[in-house]
Amino acid sequence: MKIVIAEGRHEADYIIKLFRSRKNQIIVINSDKEFGKEIAKNNKIPVIFGKSSNIEILKLAHIENADVLISLHEQDTVDFVTCLLAKQLFNVKKTICTVTNPKLVDLFKELGVDSVISSSYVLGNSVKAESSLEDLIKTMSLEDDKIVMTEITISENSKIANKKIMELFPKYGNISCVYRKPNVIIPNGQTIILPNDKLLVVSALHDQKKIIDFVSEENKETIEASPAITEIVEEPKPVAKQPTDDPAKVSSKPKSNAFVGSSSKVSKAKVEKTPDKKASKTKK
Repeated sequence: MKIVIAEGRHEADYIIKLFRSRKNQIIVINSDKEFGKEIAKNNKIPVIFGKSSNIEILKLAHIENADVLISLHEQDTVDFVTCLLAKQLFNVKKTICTVTNPKLVDLFKELGVDSVISSSYVLGNSVKAESSLEDLIKTMSLEDDKIVMTEITISENSKIANKKIMELFPKYGNISCVYRKPNVIIPNGQTIILPNDKLLVVSALHDQKKIIDFVSEENKETIEASPAITEIVEEPKPVAKQPTDDPAKVSSKPKSNAFVGSSSKVSKAKVEKTPDKKASKTKK
């Protein structure tokens, strides 16, 4: 890959070392001459000295058609201009930059930068995710992390909610305690797990993730209609006799029957069982 590393100090040096080990073509641009010389010495690669937001410097570096440009300047505006020029004038396939202001992450993306990284932004979202997870899962390790005790809160949609422990819970975990406000329950196989229960599960460390995934899985059971009630036939209503002097006018067939379902076989069977009124009257 053709990779352009623009600006930055120690983070630039780290990224250069990371990609050099993969035998990529690395182009380095840096406006800090002193640190640029250090980068050149440590990594044994040429460094173009100058501001990366300058078109002439980008031309001198021959960044055209690069696979990726990473801009690491301390000023967010310099990073933005560098990425925009690289994308629009030099046909760089992907641009990445860092920003100190987390509020600029979404804005820079909307304006054309492919990936925008803010340490504050990433940290904030990471802490938020960890806090949400901690509300549901807490862990304590024993015997040098060989045994773990995991506290898991059961959600409304958990697959084990409203089920007996013996029916579903895996054998690689043992529920040692159930906390159901305000009671503490020492469970057995017949204990039914309810939503909002807190389970204290003992397991080996390598099985902990499997247990968390199992308990967090939502119930996807669907209720299917029983085949026995897919076809329902209403008994035909008796036909009222109509007085008439002419037997020929008496219908030899019953009135139409109402069916729930679409089985032609059932319909036919019901019609055949209906007594023939004309034949009955003739016998009399």
